[in-house]
Amino acid sequence: MKAFDIAIKDMTRSFRSAFALIFMFGVPLLMTGMFSLMFGGSGSKNQAFTLPVTKVVVANLDQGGPGFEAAKTQLPGGSQAGSMGDLILSVLQDKSFADLMQVTTVDSAEAARKAVDNQEAGAAILIPADFSARFSDLESQATIELYKDPALTIGPGIIQSILEQFMDSMSASRIAVSVTLKQTGSTDPALIGRVMQQYLISAPAGDQRAALLDVRSVTTNKQSTSPLLTIIAPIMGWLIIFYAFFTGASTAQSILKEDEEGTLPRLFTTPTSQTTILAGKFLAVGLTVVVQMTVLLILGRLIFGIAWGTLPPVSLVTIGTILTAATFGIFLNSLLKSTKQSGLVFGGLLTVIGMLAGIPIFARGSSAADTFSTISLLVPPGWAVRGLLQTMNSAPLHDVLITFLALTAWSIVLFVVGVLRFQKRYA
Repeated sequence: MKAFDIAIKDMTRSFRSAFALIFMFGVPLLMTGMFSLMFGGSGSKNQAFTLPVTKVVVANLDQGGPGFEAAKTQLPGGSQAGSMGDLILSVLQDKSFADLMQVTTVDSAEAARKAVDNQEAGAAILIPADFSARFSDLESQATIELYKDPALTIGPGIIQSILEQFMDSMSASRIAVSVTLKQTGSTDPALIGRVMQQYLISAPAGDQRAALLDVRSVTTNKQSTSPLLTIIAPIMGWLIIFYAFFTGASTAQSILKEDEEGTLPRLFTTPTSQTTILAGKFLAVGLTVVVQMTVLLILGRLIFGIAWGTLPPVSLVTIGTILTAATFGIFLNSLLKSTKQSGLVFGGLLTVIGMLAGIPIFARGSSAADTFSTISLLVPPGWAVRGLLQTMNSAPLHDVLITFLALTAWSIVLFVVGVLRFQKRYA
C-alpha cells in the first residue's frame, strides 16, 4: 500500500503541471489536427470522396456528309443525329454523366479555347467541320481536339477516356467494313450497313445496355475508411507512442530530481524500505503512461474518428507499449548521473529513437518499405508502432501476440537493468 501511495503522490504532482499536461495530451492532438488540416479535412469516417463536376465546352462544327447519312441508322442513337459531332454531343450530354460533367456548346473553336483559358471551363472539345466526312471515308483519319486546363487532371482525364472508348468502338466498325470490302470487292451500301449492324450488335461497346463509364460501389467485409483517415490514423498512432515514451522518461526523471533536492535521501531514512520507495516511483511512471495512452486513444476515436481495431489486439498492444515506455524511462534515467544530462538525452536520443520508430509510417509505398520496417524494430517504440499498425489493418491475433511478446521481452530487460542500476546507486 505504501508503494501505491507514493505512486499516487507522484502522479498527482505530474498532473498538476500545466506543461506536463500540454506535452502529454495537447501536443499529440494538436499535431494530429495539423496533419488533418494539411491533408484537407476532419478525418471523419463518414467523409466521402466525390469527383468534381467538370465544365466542358463543345464546339461542334461538324457539317455531316452523305456517307454518315447512309450509315447513321446503323449507329446507336445515330438516327436522331445530323452528324458524327451531334452523336458525340448526345453521348456527352447523357444523364448518366451529369454528376461528372456539365456540357455547354459554343459556335467556334476560338470561343471554346477562350473559355478554358479564362478558366470558365475545364476542357473544350473541338469537332472539325469535316469530321463526319473523314470518318465515313475509309481511307481518311478523323480527329477530335481536346483542349484542357493543364491544372486539372481527373476531370479532363475522364472526358478523354469517354471519348477514346466511344471512338474506338466507332473505329472498330470502320475496320470491319474495310475488311469486308477487301474480301468481297463490293461497295454495296446495303452490305456495308449490314456489316456495321452485325458488328455493333456483337461488340459489347455497341450494346445499348453497355455504359462508356461504369462507376460501381464495391462492398467489402472491412469498414469503409476515408482516404484522409488512412493518412492521419497511423501518424496519430506514432505520435501517441512517441510521447508515451517521452512521458515515461520525463516522469522517471523525478527520481533524479528528488535525489538532487535531497527529498529522496530523507525518504530513505524513514521506516519505509528502499525497495518500497523505488517500487512506488516506478509504479507512478507506469500509471502515468496508462492514463496518457488511454485518454489519447479515446480522444483519437472521438475527435478524428480513428478506428484502432478490435478490443483484444488493441489491448495487447496498449499494455505492451505501456510496459515498454515505463521501463524504458526507468532504464534511461538509471544511466544518467544528474538532471543536467536529461536535456540532451531526452531531446536528442528520444527524438532519434522516435524517428526510427516512425519509419514504417512515412516510408509506406516505397520500394524499400520492408527494409525500413525491419530497421525500426531495432528500438522498442518500433515494435509498438508495428503493433498499432497491425491492429488498424486487422492483422491476425497471433501476429499481434508476437508483437506483444516482443514488447514484453523489451520491458523485462529494460526493467531489470534499470532497477539493478538504481539499487546499486542507492545501496
